[in-house]
Amino acid sequence: MARMSVTGFCAYYGENAALQNIGLEIPDRQVLALIGPSGCGKTTFLRSLNRMNDFVKGFKVKGQVTLDDVDIYSSGMHPVVLRRRVGMVFQKPNPFHKSIFENVAYGLRIQGVRSRSILSDRVEQSLRSAALWEEVKDRLNSSAFSLSGGQQQRLCIARALAVEPEVLLLDEPASALDPISTARIEELIQDLKTQYAIVIVTHNMQQAARVSDKTAFFLSGELVEMGETSRIFTNPSDERTEDYITGRFG
Repeated sequence: MARMSVTGFCAYYGENAALQNIGLEIPDRQVLALIGPSGCGKTTFLRSLNRMNDFVKGFKVKGQVTLDDVDIYSSGMHPVVLRRRVGMVFQKPNPFHKSIFENVAYGLRIQGVRSRSILSDRVEQSLRSAALWEEVKDRLNSSAFSLSGGQQQRLCIARALAVEPEVLLLDEPASALDPISTARIEELIQDLKTQYAIVIVTHNMQQAARVSDKTAFFLSGELVEMGETSRIFTNPSDERTEDYITGRFG
C-alpha cells in the first residue's frame, strides 16, 4: 500500500527547474532510498514531501503529492499538520539547546501536551524506538550537546518519532557519523520500517543496498527509474543507472 503518491511533480527555484515530472509511490512500512549525484534534485524532492521548501524564496511546484489521498499542497493540508505526519531528520544532527528530555518533548509541548506523565511516557517510548533509552535514561536532564554525534542523531530521530508521524524522511542521516554510529542508524532504520514509511537520501551505494526495499535513481532533476533495490543494483533497466551504481560517473 502506498502511503504517499507523487504525480507529475515539478519544482522550481525561480525560473530554474529542479525537478521535472516526477512520478512515484512511497510504500508503507518499507524503506525507499533516493540515490543520484550531487545536485540531481533528490534532497529538493525529499524536502518537498513535507513542504520544507516553502521557506525558500521563489520556490514553487506543479503536479501533485498526496498523503492518504489528500494533496499536501492544497488548502486542506496545513503545513504544520503535514510536518507532524511527515517527520524529517537532517544530515547534520540538530538538537535544540535544551535537555535530552525537552528535546524529545518539544513537539508534544507545541501540540499542547502538558501532563508530565504523558510527556514522560512518550519521551521514554520515543527514546526506546530510537535505540537510545538505555544510554540516556539516567541523564535525561543533561544537555543534548553532552551526547556524541551518533547519539545526537538518534535523539533527533526520537524527537521526530515523539509526535507519532506516519512517514519519516531521512536526509543522509549517517553521512557525518563514524562507522559504528552509522551501523547503529542502519539497524534502527530496519527496526523503524515495521511501523513507518521511510524515505532516505544517501550517496552511499552500499548503504542504499543494505537498508532499502526500493530505490529511486535521480539524475538532472528527473527520475530515471525506480524499483526493487535488488533489481536496481543487479539488473537496472537504464544504462545511466548502471553507470552511476558502478561508479562510472557521479
